[in-house]
Amino acid sequence: MGRIAGRFARVEPRRRVRDLVLGLLSDLPRKNCWSIAEWAGEASPDGMQHLLGRARWDADAVRDDVREYVLEHLHDEDAVLVVDESGDVKKGTHTVAVQRQYTGTAGRIENAQVAVYLVYAGVRGHAAVDRELYVPRSWTCDPDRCQAAGLGDDTAFATKPELGVRMIGRFLDAGHRVGWVAGDEVYGGNPKLRSALEKRKVGYVLAVACSAEVITGAGKFRADALAAKVPRRAWQKLSAGAGAKGHRFYDWAVIDLAEPRPGSHRLLIRRNRTTGELAYYRCFSPAPVPLATLVRVTGSRWRVEETFQAGKGLAGLDEHQLRRFTSWSRWVTLAMLAHAFLAVVRANEHARHPAPHGLIPLTCNEIQRLFTTLVARPVHDVAHRLRWSAWRRRHQARAQTSHYRRQAANQT
Repeated sequence: MGRIAGRFARVEPRRRVRDLVLGLLSDLPRKNCWSIAEWAGEASPDGMQHLLGRARWDADAVRDDVREYVLEHLHDEDAVLVVDESGDVKKGTHTVAVQRQYTGTAGRIENAQVAVYLVYAGVRGHAAVDRELYVPRSWTCDPDRCQAAGLGDDTAFATKPELGVRMIGRFLDAGHRVGWVAGDEVYGGNPKLRSALEKRKVGYVLAVACSAEVITGAGKFRADALAAKVPRRAWQKLSAGAGAKGHRFYDWAVIDLAEPRPGSHRLLIRRNRTTGELAYYRCFSPAPVPLATLVRVTGSRWRVEETFQAGKGLAGLDEHQLRRFTSWSRWVTLAMLAHAFLAVVRANEHARHPAPHGLIPLTCNEIQRLFTTLVARPVHDVAHRLRWSAWRRRHQARAQTSHYRRQAANQT
């Protein structure tokens, strides 16, 4: 918290942001302004809502602090930047950037809000270092709606790959270096993102569809057509990294591409050893690298799913109940900081105190339990709990009365 304290000019928001981050790290079953304010001992959620919506501080500056914190403690020469989106199912139409759209969280089209994240994945750990809200065209074409949700009048539509390029650019422009970027088909199928990475001489392993066309010395082919031509001896069994049930072994094959641009361009093919299912990746590196390196980068992409799971399950990344853009960006940034804290403690504990025989190393989940139990668990008396019960019921009564009045007015 001392790292970001300078971003707050007054002591009140500085203390309150500390309580909010501690609340995000707590074991509350649901984390929002109401539950965290009660947990922190405040008389109402007004202070927390003021911190997220109206207090004067720069969430982007704190985001940069989170990035520097992660890089300082999790730095790895072989780290991979993983770009991916995550959606939060929402109700109504007034929450910023919400519309009916596909989200992997639900696995179908839902009324949802989607954001793109940049995750730093190294051998010591992984954590999100940047975020961008995906604002659909239905919003950018409606300036009044954007203004009501706290978006600027000049908000322009940007695709998810364009948001990814924006975040990767910020990372590199801050003076950091990384050798590889990984992503799924949304990003691998975008020529502009691939071109931007090639110009910066950053390697990538990006998934593409089976219908993606690539150029070889023999001409242009679909990815699946090339896979059918791979001889049996060209497949190699390699691990994409350790998972919850051991190493993830697949069969791999790589084909050189005849791209006119400089660098090594290849098509990587992954085959499931049980089902035979195939996956395809466009690969680039400034100089040729072994197949094992491409496989390692491919395996790093799964770290983003672990980051989303931990960020949502442990730090309340998806539990905000906020409609405006400013509040969303502040909540998400502080949730990223809370998760980064857990990832850094985990990395440091693994380095300083290796787990004894018979115990697995400390996980982020276990660190949160210990931290909440030993450090951050507040104790409140019965009077405090009863005051909050009365406050909630009073607020709900006002909301109910207002709802009935609107309903009666609409009927007349």
